[in-house]
Amino acid sequence: MKVLLTGATGFVGAEIAKQLGQAGHPVRQLVRAGRPRRETPASGSEFQPGDVTEAASLKGACDGIQAVIHLVGIISEVGGQTFEKVHAQGTKNLLAEAQRAGVRRFVQMSALGTRPNAPSRYHQSKWAAEESVRGSGLDYTIFRPSLIYGPRDHFVNLFAKIIRLSPIVPVVGNPRALFQPVSVEAVAAAFVRSLSEAQAGGETFDLCGPERFTMPAMIDQILKVMARKRLKLRVPRWVARGQAAFLEFAFSALLRRAPPLNRDQLIMLEEDNIGNPEPANQVFGLKHPRFQGGIGYLLTVLTVLTVLTVSVPSYTSMPYALILL
Repeated sequence: MKVLLTGATGFVGAEIAKQLGQAGHPVRQLVRAGRPRRETPASGSEFQPGDVTEAASLKGACDGIQAVIHLVGIISEVGGQTFEKVHAQGTKNLLAEAQRAGVRRFVQMSALGTRPNAPSRYHQSKWAAEESVRGSGLDYTIFRPSLIYGPRDHFVNLFAKIIRLSPIVPVVGNPRALFQPVSVEAVAAAFVRSLSEAQAGGETFDLCGPERFTMPAMIDQILKVMARKRLKLRVPRWVARGQAAFLEFAFSALLRRAPPLNRDQLIMLEEDNIGNPEPANQVFGLKHPRFQGGIGYLLTVLTVLTVLTVSVPSYTSMPYALILL
C-alpha cells in the first residue's frame, strides 16, 4: 500500500517511516522546504514538497496514493503557525487533497485529552481536526496517544539533561495529575498495522502504556534509571504562568522559535492524561515495555554520548533548570 506520510521528519514520524519501510509499504514523505529528508528502510522513499497549511502546495501530493498518515502538529505557536492553522485548517487541506485524488484510507494523529470543550486551545484544535476527519467520508482511524517517549523525545531527554546539569528538578503543573507514557515503537506499530486492519476503520483509539504515573513519579523513574538523587521543586502556578508568558514572548516574538514552555501546556499539565489502552492493544497486538525498562536503554545511550562528546548546554536544553529557578 503506497502511503503519503506527513510529519515524517519528526520524532514519531521517523519511527513510523521506518516501520512502514520494514512492512514493505512504499512511502511518499510530504516535506516542507528546508526540512531534512529521511530515507525509510527496505522500500525507500519519495519526497513531495508541500505544506499542509498551504492548500495550493498540496496539489498532486496524493496522486497514486492508497493511504494517508497525517502526523503534522505543533505544541507551541510561532508567528502564523497557530494551533488552528496547523491542526484544524491543515487537516482540512489534506483531506481535500485526499478526496480529490480518490484516497480511501486516512489515519490521523490526535492526542489524549482531545474532546469537545477542552480547556486548552491545543486540544480544541485537535478536536476540530478529528471532526473534519470523521465528516470526510473517508475510511479513517484516529489515534490519541498519551505522552510518547523514545529516542529524540522531548520529555525523558529533557529531564535527563536537567538531572545531569542541575541539583534541582523543577516540577510544573498539577503534581497529582496522572500520565500513561507510551513507547514510540508501540505508537508506530499501531499506525502501520491500522492500514491493513479492518477493525480499525471508523474507530478512535487511545494509545497508552501499562502504567500510570504522576509527573513527580515519572521524574523518580528517570532518576532511578540514572542512579541519581535530585531535589524536586514544585513551581507554583503563578510563577509558572509568568515564566511561560515570558518564554512565549522571548522565543516566539524575538527568536522566532517555539518556546520550551507555554501557557497552553500549563493548562494541559493540570489534568490527567490517561486512557484505555485495551482496545488498541487487542486490535493491533501491541506489546508495551514498562516505563523504567523502556527508558533504560535510551538513557544508557545518552550517558555514553555525554561521556564521549563535549558540548556547551544551550538555552533550549534546560529551560526549566536555568529559567524557572
